[in-house]
Amino acid sequence: MALYDAFCTTGIQQTLGFSPSLSPSFYRARLSTQTLPFSSRRELRAFQCSSSVIVEELRNDDAGTSLALPEKTDRKVVRLALPSKGRMAEDTINLLKDCQLAVHKPNPRQYIASISSLPGLEVWFQRASDVVRKIRAGDVDLGIVGYDMVCEYGEDDDDLIVVHDALGFGECHLALAIPTSGIFENISSVSELAAMKHWSPERPLRIVTGYTHLGKKFVDKIGLKHVRLLTADGALEAAPAMGTADAILDLVSSGTTLRENSLKEIEGGTVLQSQGVLVASKRSLLLRETALDKTHEILERLEAHLRAKNQFTVTANMRGNSKDEVAERILLNTEFHGLQGPTICPVFSKMNGSVLENYYAIIICVTKHRLYDAVKQLRKIGGSGVLVSPLTYIFDEEPPRWRMLLDKLNQ
Repeated sequence: MALYDAFCTTGIQQTLGFSPSLSPSFYRARLSTQTLPFSSRRELRAFQCSSSVIVEELRNDDAGTSLALPEKTDRKVVRLALPSKGRMAEDTINLLKDCQLAVHKPNPRQYIASISSLPGLEVWFQRASDVVRKIRAGDVDLGIVGYDMVCEYGEDDDDLIVVHDALGFGECHLALAIPTSGIFENISSVSELAAMKHWSPERPLRIVTGYTHLGKKFVDKIGLKHVRLLTADGALEAAPAMGTADAILDLVSSGTTLRENSLKEIEGGTVLQSQGVLVASKRSLLLRETALDKTHEILERLEAHLRAKNQFTVTANMRGNSKDEVAERILLNTEFHGLQGPTICPVFSKMNGSVLENYYAIIICVTKHRLYDAVKQLRKIGGSGVLVSPLTYIFDEEPPRWRMLLDKLNQ
């Protein structure tokens, strides 16, 4: 069967957006992860070029079955998508810079950039929602975005893997909020909201949100009946006051915006906690050359920097007769023992023409909020000349999340 006729008879051209005006030899379509029905068993061989799939051949075979689009592509460069606007974009760029992964963007109007320390990787700036969409479509391989975006636009896609789940910025939660007065004045929980007699098929509870996927799952989970989800982007807090909605389902950070618009959260109304995450396509990690290696390096730098955040190195000189004696004094008389234990080194001094070894330098790692406590305890056991310096990286033998990622990939 001719290639064009094969597409027409199976209806794939409608599914993937093929156009009869294109050459029958090559059809471009956005990569889809869905399974496509065939009237008879056909084998689809394809490779990806940029953001498109070029179909080379359909070959007839035996009785009917289903085939998924092929996953291996010829694109060698690995693509990382980042948010293009807003606080999330700024925090992402700053974090990468702190990890010695500075993003070089020659022109602020450009959407493609690079990271000089990661050759073979392209950075693509996208809207937050499109970061997830492009990963699912196969256009990019990795992305940094809020976890709420992964859950909403990922739609439980098994191909999406959260590589790092706590990048330390963009902390918020998705929650249901209702007015503080009127019929909701005495409502303080989801169960009380569900028990209200006001809602019926003719007059449902109207919830305005930009999170329709998560909203539907949440409503089903908590057993709310007679609900209508309304879609909107931005300024959701005004909807109840305008009378266009009864409640909102939106991201909450400090809660100030809710309070200023006479809205309140209720018990049981939190859908999920969110912050910046590193997400990847399982398909890309397994099939795209160098994608897993790039991910490993990015993950290792992120882990090392985030582990060192708010950590300080404390060095003090301490008189003693031996390293063992000084170690015992620290381990038994202080709460601060370092990562695995204190590092103890001899300090050599010259006195009366002789080189003496009667002091030892001890080095420990201390969190910021316990820094002064550590200094006081070291002084109490004879420490002096205390030096404090911030840490930039703490590299493990292997990042814990790397092992977790390999387990997800069955590697």
